[in-house]
Amino acid sequence: MVKKVALLTAGGFAPCLSSAIGGLIQKYTEVAPEVEIIAYRHGYQGLLEGDILEVTQKVRDNAAVLHNYGGSPIGNSRVKLTNVKDLVKRGLVQEGDDPLKVAADRLVADGIDVLHTIGGDDTNTTAADLAAYLAENDHGLTVVGLPKTIDNDVIPIKQSLGAWTAAEQGSVFAQNVVGEHNSGARMLIIHEVMGRHCGWLTAATAAEYRGWVDAQEWLPEIGLSKEAWDVHAVYVPEAEIDIATEAERLKKVMDEVGNVTIFLSEGAGLDSIVAEIERAGEEVPRDPFGHVKLDKVNPGNWFAEKFAELLDAEKVMVQKSGYFSRSAAANEADLKLIKQCTDLAVDSALQGTSGVIGHDEENGDTLCAIAFDRIKGGKPFDIHTEWYRSMLAAIGQPESAAAVAH
Repeated sequence: MVKKVALLTAGGFAPCLSSAIGGLIQKYTEVAPEVEIIAYRHGYQGLLEGDILEVTQKVRDNAAVLHNYGGSPIGNSRVKLTNVKDLVKRGLVQEGDDPLKVAADRLVADGIDVLHTIGGDDTNTTAADLAAYLAENDHGLTVVGLPKTIDNDVIPIKQSLGAWTAAEQGSVFAQNVVGEHNSGARMLIIHEVMGRHCGWLTAATAAEYRGWVDAQEWLPEIGLSKEAWDVHAVYVPEAEIDIATEAERLKKVMDEVGNVTIFLSEGAGLDSIVAEIERAGEEVPRDPFGHVKLDKVNPGNWFAEKFAELLDAEKVMVQKSGYFSRSAAANEADLKLIKQCTDLAVDSALQGTSGVIGHDEENGDTLCAIAFDRIKGGKPFDIHTEWYRSMLAAIGQPESAAAVAH
């Protein structure tokens, strides 16, 4: 019998965290009001430190408010329980401690029967490791995860929570940024979109933005032209690009239109950039998960330098929509998806069924609790999907030049 549940959010933000917390609280209050709910602040960091927020009756009564906000009211952090060196350095565990044991002991001490994790593949597989550890030590724990990532790259989940909103918000961001194209002659604008290994968000953001462009009224006679406001290239990590050939195409756009706008996935060309850093004998900055710190490497600037010279750009602007997009409140489509998933998450928890809730692409897109050992990150974006191919054709970009520099 479930008496006490804990919630935590971890990893980077996505436009679903606050709403997912609200949805879980609402569902428990509806079907099992006797169940006690707590939240660990700042994800696994709070679990290690015993930093707890209690979900009071006032919070239960007003949980719907959480659907109006982005971010996470209970806080996130990037903490990997298997990276002992990093945890010791940050003072989260003592030298010689097993972080899994520290976290597991905390869950036992707090009397937790169910742990709800809202995060990406690292967050949810870490939760599975905790459950396995506790099972080996004769303490049952049901872990039910929700898939959060704006990259939409969790295998085998069809649609991650928050990704649709992030694409929509990236379009809103671009509407102002691309308006800068006349702030100087021969302007090169690079809109850098989040997506380390997967180009879905970049492609979806470009498609959302082009939908906005198509819906506007233009007045080219005074310089307000659709061509100038359009997207001229979309680069994602799943395909290759010959920079010289693409520069030749975009130089013609620059000469004819007066500006060039590129939507760039932050992971596009990353291997080439890392190789360049290593050849120079410099250290590649990485986070606790071993991922390259993209804000330090700056792929947008790398591409800007390459293209600026080849396009004879007089002014260059690189703008990143990631933090603007990922902290937004969930849109209508995501709110509907979040409710479906949080409702099933609570039902699964009360039945003692662990897993990550999502539409299983390997099981007819059925919404279910997917076993943790099937959850993986790094699902590539299918660059052969029809809507993406149609977009490339519309902007005159060859499919063979869809994105990674080498």
